[in-house]
Amino acid sequence: MSVRNAEGQLALINARLLDPATGLDALGGLIIDGEVIASVGPHVTKAQIPDGLPFLDCQGLCLAPGLVDMRVQVREPGEEHKETLRTAGEAAVAGGVTAMVCLPNTEPVIDDVATVEFVARRARLNGLAKVYPYAAATKNLEGKELSEMGMLAEAGALGFTDGTLAIRNAMVMRRALSYAATFGAMIIQHPEEPSLAEGGAMNSGEYSTRMGLSGIPVAAEVIMLERDIRLVELTGGRYHAAHVSTAEGLNVIRTAKAKGLAVTCDTAPPYFALNELAVGDYRTFAKLSPPLRSENDRQAVVVGLVDGTIDAIVSDHAPQDQDSKRLPFAQAEPGGVGLETLLAVTLELHHTGHLTLLQALSLVTDKPATLLGLAAGRLKPGNAADLVLFDPARGWKVEPDKFHSKSKNTPFDGRLLQGLVDRTFVDGRIVFNRHA
Repeated sequence: MSVRNAEGQLALINARLLDPATGLDALGGLIIDGEVIASVGPHVTKAQIPDGLPFLDCQGLCLAPGLVDMRVQVREPGEEHKETLRTAGEAAVAGGVTAMVCLPNTEPVIDDVATVEFVARRARLNGLAKVYPYAAATKNLEGKELSEMGMLAEAGALGFTDGTLAIRNAMVMRRALSYAATFGAMIIQHPEEPSLAEGGAMNSGEYSTRMGLSGIPVAAEVIMLERDIRLVELTGGRYHAAHVSTAEGLNVIRTAKAKGLAVTCDTAPPYFALNELAVGDYRTFAKLSPPLRSENDRQAVVVGLVDGTIDAIVSDHAPQDQDSKRLPFAQAEPGGVGLETLLAVTLELHHTGHLTLLQALSLVTDKPATLLGLAAGRLKPGNAADLVLFDPARGWKVEPDKFHSKSKNTPFDGRLLQGLVDRTFVDGRIVFNRHA
């Protein structure tokens, strides 16, 4: 049985408990009481739970904290034909994601208190994955005038970014870092020097030349990172580089971390699981921003995940409709959906022996939660019962037509993956059940 009792209680028993934050990896169980975790550990067994308490036998499947995804484009408000808060929420829970942070590049832009509150309110009504907004670093994402960061942070913004646009003006970035530092907020940058990337369709190199496509050089990422880290030294601000994709870029971040600067970064599954060859015969689903890089860069991203240079893995969920992708490669919009493949592609790092299961899960649970200041990503009594139950060995094939996301543009189309979500819980409620 798995229906909660009148008090909202349910025991999950016979699970492989995985809590990266504490290193827990043991057979046991967890008791949900209302919206929170009441008890967790090897002592929670069928024999030990109170008589009459409903239970779900997890049959040895893995029970972990729900995933925390710190980079998602939800497209609502403004582009609901590509994705909505509801369809993004359905895709998230199908992928085991229980908390996600959305970029401010909506229409209107999330640069005022009313829009921050709108996103939070709409997400609560849906009752699926929890949605937290980033707010725009500059008004209307124009890169000129800073947004009202203090008010936006009070309203619930978890950080400040111009989304898929780099903050190109160095003085504006300096002011943003200084201002945000006064209340400990993080500036999240899309690290790409715009004038070097302009007009580029894929990674610059021999392959782009053979394809006859304009390239985006590695230097576009490196130059922006080097500039920004100088500004971090100047201001003492908190800086987070999104979806780092190059070996040289990671070296810049390593150096900054060695100096003790407040610099962190993330990457996304395409950058450690794919390389530029995935573009193949001008496959627009493999057109991403930043672009898929060389095999050497891909391997360097794996090393960055192993050695701790990279702090988190994000889905970088960027839904595009068919009209935006069914165009010549150079004209097609960049981006790929990623909520429903985040867990399984991250688990490839475990299946290939690069990371332990707990290390891989940490990059999508407690580590992003810590960066964002969220009480999430941990199997801790008193915390919200946001959980994912999954089979790490179960194989499946990526078939975009079966996705819950409104858009189907995945660079992993047809890929065989291992790791399948069985159930997802948010605030103790089952919000996704593969068997339903």
